[in-house]
Amino acid sequence: MEIDLIVGSMLGAAEYVADEVEQQLLDQHQVTQHLDADLAELKTDGSHVWLICTSTHGAGDFPDNIEPFMSQLQQERPDLSQLKYGVIALGSSQYDSFCQAGRDADQLLQDLGATRIGERLEIDAVEEPVPEDVALEWLPQWREQLEAQ
Repeated sequence: MEIDLIVGSMLGAAEYVADEVEQQLLDQHQVTQHLDADLAELKTDGSHVWLICTSTHGAGDFPDNIEPFMSQLQQERPDLSQLKYGVIALGSSQYDSFCQAGRDADQLLQDLGATRIGERLEIDAVEEPVPEDVALEWLPQWREQLEAQ
């Protein structure tokens, strides 16, 4: 199974998490990390799985590097009924918009027909100073559910 790791990061935390997750996945999967994702370059036919790893910026906004991709999905509204995906959302519970970008990405993909594998992971910077550790604890269960597909 090939995995497209789509990263949204402003200050680098989501990139660090994505790097650690990628290293763990490489033992069994081909992984391509996308810091500037473009829908035209991604497979939506079920041959690839998308794993979104994004922080939340501002008042619940997508980070600058993933915002064009999310806008592209909203405008083009592709049929993603063959696509399976996962979401790792980073945020701070000090804000009302906690993990909003990850939640919005999750909802958008579902609205376009995609099927989420496992539960969305929400990492709270207040509770978890090392978000990579939380992601690596979550990853084995996500992989099991991926393999069961």
